Amino acid sequence: MILIQWLRSLLYMVQIYAAMLILGILFAPLAIFSKSGAKLACKVYCTWVLWSARWMVGIRTEIRGTIPRDEVVIASKHQSFLDILILFGHMPWPKFIMKRELMWTPVIGLYAKRLGCVPVKRGKGGTTIAKMVQDVAKEFAEPGQLVIYPQGTRVAPGVHKPYKVGAAVLYEQLGQPCVPVATNVGLFWPRTGILRKPGVAVIEFLDPIAPGLSKDAFMARVEDVVETRSNALMKEAGFDPS
Repeated sequence: MILIQWLRSLLYMVQIYAAMLILGILFAPLAIFSKSGAKLACKVYCTWVLWSARWMVGIRTEIRGTIPRDEVVIASKHQSFLDILILFGHMPWPKFIMKRELMWTPVIGLYAKRLGCVPVKRGKGGTTIAKMVQDVAKEFAEPGQLVIYPQGTRVAPGVHKPYKVGAAVLYEQLGQPCVPVATNVGLFWPRTGILRKPGVAVIEFLDPIAPGLSKDAFMARVEDVVETRSNALMKEAGFDPS
C-alpha cells in the first residue's frame, strides 16, 4: 500500500509542477500587464492543486476561523508548500515575505513580483529587517494581507524552531492587527520527499492580536497561540508533537 501511495504521490507531484509551467506560460502575457491577471493565474493554480490532491493522493483541505479580508499581518505556521497554496487560495490578496532566491525561479519569480511579494535575504540581521520594512511599506500602497512565517522557514511536525523578530517588527511598524495561523499540513504534505499521505490538512485562522503590544509581549503571544493550536491540530490528526 505504501508503494502504491508513493507512486500516486509521484504522479501527483509531476502533474502539479507541469500545471505550474503550463499555467504560468499561458497567463504570462496577462500577468505582465495586470496584477489582477497574475492573481487570477495563481488562484486557478491553487484551485487545481487542492482539487487534484483529493482524488490523486487523498488529501482534503479544511479552513477554520475567519478569513481576514482587511489589511492585516498574517503570522503563520509554515510546514510545507501546501500551507502556502491554501492561504493564497482562500485570502483576497495575500503578499508573502519570501526568501530572495525564489524571485529568480522561473514562473514563481515573475508572479511573486507581480503579486507584491517581498523578498528578503537571510542571514543579514538588522540590515535585512530594515530593508524588509522599507519594501513592505512600498508594497502596502495597495491593499493586501501580508503573510510572514515567524520561524523563517518550513518546520517539520514535532520540531521546535525559535520564532524570529521580523514578525514583531512588522506588527509594530505597520500598526495593524496580526492574525496568527495554525496548521497541521506537514503531517500529510511533508517539507521534503515525495510521499503524500491521505488525511485532512487544516489551516486555522486564530483570534487577531490587536496593535499596541510591545515586541516581547507580541513575540510571546504569537508563539504561544500558534504553537499551542498547531499542536492541538496535529494531535487531532493522530500525531503527538511532543
